Amino acid sequence: MGARRDWPGPFSFAFHESARMTSPGVINWLRIAFIAMIWGGAFMVVRMALRDFQPLTLAAGRITIGAIALYGLMRWRGIALPSFKDIALWRFVLLVGLLSSAIPFALLSWGQQHVPSAFAGMTMAALPIFVLPLAHFFVPGERIFLRKLIGFGVGFLGAMLLIGTSGLGVAEGPVETLARFACVAAAFCYACGSIATRQCPPINELALSTGSLILAAMVLLPIALLVEGPPNLPSISGLLAIGYLGLIPTALAFIIKVAVIRSAGPSFMTLTNYQVPVWSVLAGSLFLGETLPATLFVALALILLGVAIIQAGVLRRIFNRGQPPKV
Repeated sequence: MGARRDWPGPFSFAFHESARMTSPGVINWLRIAFIAMIWGGAFMVVRMALRDFQPLTLAAGRITIGAIALYGLMRWRGIALPSFKDIALWRFVLLVGLLSSAIPFALLSWGQQHVPSAFAGMTMAALPIFVLPLAHFFVPGERIFLRKLIGFGVGFLGAMLLIGTSGLGVAEGPVETLARFACVAAAFCYACGSIATRQCPPINELALSTGSLILAAMVLLPIALLVEGPPNLPSISGLLAIGYLGLIPTALAFIIKVAVIRSAGPSFMTLTNYQVPVWSVLAGSLFLGETLPATLFVALALILLGVAIIQAGVLRRIFNRGQPPKV
């Protein structure tokens, strides 16, 4: 039986809920809250790691650590990578690795040198907005109708406002503009990675993630060495930061994500799209002292409103059949 293929990378967007929707339960609500916290906080850790590593080196390092961790887990579970004779499959694995790891990690690492980590986290909210038009053209059965078109328009307006807001307090002028575009481009890459994974031939989920990270590391490591040279000896905090990025937001979050999708369904995972920006803003504010202009929060509200309009049917099914736990 082929593995599900509707969620590829760190900020995936589910296209279909083919499995029967059941009540997610308290455990799964806690799981997605934990995953969102991990992913939201990762932007703060990237900013900290950039004190010791150059952007390409940081991206290549975290991918390599994540690949090693997932490969060890894969072998422990008795799962093997697919045959290298299957060229068509490995082309998709490479594409997923580039679009879901190598390119967006490099863009975010470079961009976060010049914009606050909270801003980078905010841009991830636009992922479902980018997925919508891509799915319309590349995923059979995914067509844009009026409600989705309205949601896309509202969310796209928010994304443009997000890019156009200046005075973020880190850099100024063209560099700041390019950095903002780099972060939004990373979200677009994740969306393209979602489409690539959706079209990928059947493959075990863990093998796909492991193989894609391995190929991403093989591509990005030599580029980082060629462009930035060998890294300088990092501090203890730098080593801890890059180790955390490779093991927690990549490897551990993947394991929890699999558990959520298998028990509650992929549509339930889309709720993380609403939580990641909140955690990134909180982490940047509390630990890095970042402050953001009010315009950015208006932009975020528009993006999340657009996502909610697009996903109205999915959200209705989730909250009708599985209410969040009362506290």
